[in-house]
Amino acid sequence: MGGATLAASLAPTGVQIVMLERGDYMRPSPECRDDDAIFKRGFFRSDEQWLTPSGAGFSPGNFYYVGGNTKFYGGVMLRYRAEDFTEMQHLGGTSPAWPLSYTDFAPWYDKAEALFDVRGHAGEDPTDPIRAGAYPYPAVPDEASIADVRARLRRAGVSPASLPLAVDIEHWLMGGDDSWDGHPDTTGAKRDAESVGIAKAKQYENFTLITGAMVKRLQTDSKQRITEIHYEKDGEFHTLKPKIAILSAGAVNSAALLLRSANDAHPTGLANSSDLVGRRFMNHNCTALMAINPWRANTAIYQKTLYFNDFYLKGGPNNSPLGNMQLLGKITTPILRSQARIPTRVADWITRHSVDWYAMSEDLPSLESRVTLKGDQIVLDWKRSNWEAHEALVAQAKKVMRKAGYPIMLSRAFDRATPSHQCGTAVFGTDPKASVLDLHCRAHDHPNLFVVDASFLPNSAAVNPALTIAAQALRVAEHIKNKDLKE
Repeated sequence: MGGATLAASLAPTGVQIVMLERGDYMRPSPECRDDDAIFKRGFFRSDEQWLTPSGAGFSPGNFYYVGGNTKFYGGVMLRYRAEDFTEMQHLGGTSPAWPLSYTDFAPWYDKAEALFDVRGHAGEDPTDPIRAGAYPYPAVPDEASIADVRARLRRAGVSPASLPLAVDIEHWLMGGDDSWDGHPDTTGAKRDAESVGIAKAKQYENFTLITGAMVKRLQTDSKQRITEIHYEKDGEFHTLKPKIAILSAGAVNSAALLLRSANDAHPTGLANSSDLVGRRFMNHNCTALMAINPWRANTAIYQKTLYFNDFYLKGGPNNSPLGNMQLLGKITTPILRSQARIPTRVADWITRHSVDWYAMSEDLPSLESRVTLKGDQIVLDWKRSNWEAHEALVAQAKKVMRKAGYPIMLSRAFDRATPSHQCGTAVFGTDPKASVLDLHCRAHDHPNLFVVDASFLPNSAAVNPALTIAAQALRVAEHIKNKDLKE
């Protein structure tokens, strides 16, 4: 999301842009709409293994295609709430303030929503931050079953709102009757990093995309500038010599590459004089919740159009913040059976009568929650935080669901194998001793290195990070245009 959005913004300047992409284009295939292939067989997953601190390997839900993880995202483009930019007390500790205010950042949210054709309806959610105007397009409509859920939630005393979505629903449904959430898109109906950012950059002859290019390390000179980028493609090694180097590999891989690029002048890794590269890893506390009404079938196909934030800023012990509730894409029998050993007939009944939710709470930053390396392998040591708040959110959600007419609940928490909302491993700030990047995501230690992905985030908040990453990328691009490209 960061790299593609940045490229789209910089391409009209005429500057030569070379993008190195580890993966290839995703090709149309029947598996793109096959729940069994996606969720059970892992058809699109790489064979990459990350390690736990104990040395056990696991397959992360990290995808390597043009467009990156956004090929599989749910298209949710929520803004951080205004309060997320300030220091907030949670049950599990303190969420730090941004070095910018929401007011500073809001214009970039406007631009990002316009770029990604976001569909939404402002003002339904009481926690909505102030905005300059309406969404670019009306909200994706509720299906009949979800319109009923919306009415039931209102009667249960909460404030359901339309999810802001970067999805052309009419275009999506031309390809089949299923959800886009977790499903890859090769049609452009889901407005992701490829169908928006890369597509716009490719309109300019000064933009070059090299696929299948695995970046191995960055090289510095005596002035601490990035002078060489070394990458491997088709078994051969190549070198680029950039004026500006922009790293947008995702919070885990960006940190890993900086650590892997250690040299005599930077023995603990590049951009790491603060010893913060890889630290403060955050990934949200998340639980899938199936609310079941035995007497009423859910006929929704895509489902994912609602959220409510009644417990976002309050609702926990001492009225503490808990988090966000939003619909998942419809859980089908193959998806459910990929997660639990349930007979097909039982799974059919459950999924036919369930409404499926995604409970999300803030994961607080910790120096001990981090990305490191063992040889060339990534070690992810995720120290969950604020779990008590997440449990309280799930408990509150279950109360609401029962009141809304769903007496049966099934739930399962997500673990480290789903780093969908990874962030925080190269935090930005004004103090080089307490941050890795400056306020425009330039490394304090290297004048021509930028890190433009979720690594910069000082907190995870409790909403999907895609829009915030895109907004920051546009903000950084404007800074590069006005400063670096004029030098």
